[in-house]
Amino acid sequence: MDAINQPLLDVRDLSVVFHQPSGDTVAVDRISFSIRRGQCVALVGESGSGKSVSALSVLKLLPYPTASHPSGSILFNGRDLLKVPEREMRGVRGNDISIIFQEPMTSLNPLHTIEQQIGEILQLHQGVTGQMARARTLELLTQVGIPEPETRLRSYPHQLSGGQRQRVMIAMALANEPDLLIADEPTTALDVTVQAQILALLADIRKRLGMSLLFITHDLGIVRRIADVVCVMNNGKIVEHGPVEEVFTAPKHPYTRALLNAEPKPDPAPPRPESPVVISAADLKVWFPIRRGLLRSVVGHIKAVDGVTLSVRKGETLGVVGESGSGKTTLGLALLRLISSDGPIVFLGSEIQGLRFKEMLPFRRDMQIVFQDPFGALSPRMSVGDIVAEGLSVHQPQLSRDQREARVIQALRDVGLDPATRFRYPHEFSGGQRQRISIARAVVLEPNFVVLDEPTSALDMLFQAQMVDLLRELQRKRDLTYMFISHDLRVVASLASHLIVMRNGKVVEEGPAADLFKRPQTDYTRALFAAAFRLEAAGEGIVSE
Repeated sequence: MDAINQPLLDVRDLSVVFHQPSGDTVAVDRISFSIRRGQCVALVGESGSGKSVSALSVLKLLPYPTASHPSGSILFNGRDLLKVPEREMRGVRGNDISIIFQEPMTSLNPLHTIEQQIGEILQLHQGVTGQMARARTLELLTQVGIPEPETRLRSYPHQLSGGQRQRVMIAMALANEPDLLIADEPTTALDVTVQAQILALLADIRKRLGMSLLFITHDLGIVRRIADVVCVMNNGKIVEHGPVEEVFTAPKHPYTRALLNAEPKPDPAPPRPESPVVISAADLKVWFPIRRGLLRSVVGHIKAVDGVTLSVRKGETLGVVGESGSGKTTLGLALLRLISSDGPIVFLGSEIQGLRFKEMLPFRRDMQIVFQDPFGALSPRMSVGDIVAEGLSVHQPQLSRDQREARVIQALRDVGLDPATRFRYPHEFSGGQRQRISIARAVVLEPNFVVLDEPTSALDMLFQAQMVDLLRELQRKRDLTYMFISHDLRVVASLASHLIVMRNGKVVEEGPAADLFKRPQTDYTRALFAAAFRLEAAGEGIVSE
């Protein structure tokens, strides 16, 4: 094959096996695919199908020797990367091939500012420092849609929203303009408007630089919009591959057809005006001070939540939508008294604003949260069984060991996990599986009120539909009250009975969810819904065809 027609990346007969004391696990089973220069190939499939493991194999980032490749080769520019020494691979990573990881919080260094982390890449690979590095960093942050990038240079990862952290990861990956970009769920944490911006950015960079893209996602609407070729993975194998239009229009494999037809059923919890109010807040504010100068004087405030009033009744689901950084997650944390706020908060008839740590303990069992980043929320030193049982040990110490074990087993079954996996650790699970562990940890206590912060963002389409059904079933069975924070408006529409739309810390519109989706009143809400439905229209077209 001549150099012009030779694929940039050619994966042939690749297998990945993980060696564990309990036995070997085949994660990837003899897969083959190739990527030409300037081409986008998408890997799709359910959580745990082997997509991310395949991508990490390209850069040799798997935990060797725990992982091994019993068969296959990975040819990049004609050179087998599996045979390249580690010292040479350091020159390939970040320079020739970059990767955007699925979980930005665990991929960013919590001790370094955003400017330091992007600058480190520029210095290592290009030797750029000082003002040139700063200018390039600002350019990258602007490209990926970070508002007021100059104010974010000195920020640390924990000071950014989930979507903003993901955009920083994308900026770092694009810093050296690589030949191949591996994107592992790069839009998972992003709202629909920024999703559209990032996809347009990646398309522009591909066109301008001739960059190739290996795109891993569970969002079929995005696949159709960005990819040239799609490979469908199931149980470690590629069960179907070909041009996107061909595969989506006439899928041949039963699994592909099931994936294309998976969609959450629109059956939200009905409004219950006669039910008691579980939680309410009036004029709630969360302002973070901006300090400057030698004496660290307060020169202003970041108004993350600015005068929000709400109430949620028993058995209802309050949907909270808005752009990344609009204050959605901060609002949920403030209601649970996990961060400081101003304004009265009433939970189950009791005023909880101002209560001290010990005074809040009796309320903690009845209020739970599922965090956006499942890996960062799970202790890497605890087994899954211990993680789920921890809350029972604290809030229900009267339970015997056998009773706790039975509750843990039932909770894992409720979220679709094999109870036998309770002896494993979080790093042994995929992103979607870790999210289900987080949900099991929350529901095992049988709380009254649960804040769900993007609980389905890490799940593929099949498990999104299953998880929505599960949350709905748990709500009806246990009369749960939810606050559902999400940028996926399709999922919000399937669960929410009441909806609030946030922007810059304020509620710009609220009302019954069904009415708001049909007749949004503000320009911002109309723009938000329009961006979401444009992305979803691609997915609907796939199914209808």
